[in-house]
Amino acid sequence: MERRKNVQRLAVLAAFSVLILIVFVISMNTGFSRLSPLEVFQTLFGMGTEKQELILFEFRLPRIVISLLVGAGLAVSGCIMQGISRNALADPSILGVSHGAGVMVVLYLSFFPTQLDVPVLFLPVLAFIGSSLAAALVFGLAYEKHEGLLPTRLVLTGVAVAAGLSALMTVLSLRLSRELYQFVAVWLVGSIWGTTWDYVLALLPWIIVLFAFVYYKALVLDVLSFGKNVATGLGASVSKEQVKLLAAAVGLASACVSVSGGIGFVGLIGPHLARRLIGPNHKYLLPASALAGALLLLTADTIGRTILQPSEIHAGIVVAIIGAPYFLYLLARSNH
Repeated sequence: MERRKNVQRLAVLAAFSVLILIVFVISMNTGFSRLSPLEVFQTLFGMGTEKQELILFEFRLPRIVISLLVGAGLAVSGCIMQGISRNALADPSILGVSHGAGVMVVLYLSFFPTQLDVPVLFLPVLAFIGSSLAAALVFGLAYEKHEGLLPTRLVLTGVAVAAGLSALMTVLSLRLSRELYQFVAVWLVGSIWGTTWDYVLALLPWIIVLFAFVYYKALVLDVLSFGKNVATGLGASVSKEQVKLLAAAVGLASACVSVSGGIGFVGLIGPHLARRLIGPNHKYLLPASALAGALLLLTADTIGRTILQPSEIHAGIVVAIIGAPYFLYLLARSNH
């Protein structure tokens, strides 16, 4: 029986991978400058023109890779938060983690008047500091000594903190130059703005290292999902493990937010979709969440670049159109 379930889980992972590959190919052929599938294939193997190589290797491929990494990172971060809090509505954007990163980035831009002064490798670190402070505030207010994290209080506190930080970002952005104000406005909406290989290299180590750590802790996440009393009875050091996993979740979210802005709901929808298809076993749920999040954000970015050409709808808006109704649906179904 268990072997049959594992085969089904692997089939779901394979299906996600195939869908990502299909959208990947479509995305490479999508944009203001048209490239046929044959031209894309020729360019990938060094037989394209200089213009085609510029479009594909310097504009489209970095953006596609960033979309995949950000989608995967946000979804895994949401999966961790839902696991340690036992709250189906937990998500980096809903809990204020993304907004904390945003405040720090805007503060930095306030003191350094051009984006060129922002070291690419420093952005994830800066965002991590802001995210950590926001997460500490939210989880601290939602924690009871003898009961642990309270799911309902967690969501309500997160929404309140996110709203406050969003307002603070708006106030801080008023002192920026017109160019930076426009950048911050786009950042708040959520857009794949870090579209060079430098941003890929800045984000990749965070995704690889933190995902490896979280996957190593998959069994711990399974135990924590049973609740504090049961987890303690099984020998888990609940508070320490929650802090470690929360730090990993915040690290993933902040690194992603630093190059994509405030894209919400990916961390909510990705794990939920994966859980429905895979089940609660985090050994399979974590990679499935990563693939689901990557597929969702790449699809959203591709749609946003295509539907109103030559104009563009930011990926955050496309995801929000899907995510907001789904969040309300989950909220209505929640028993907490």
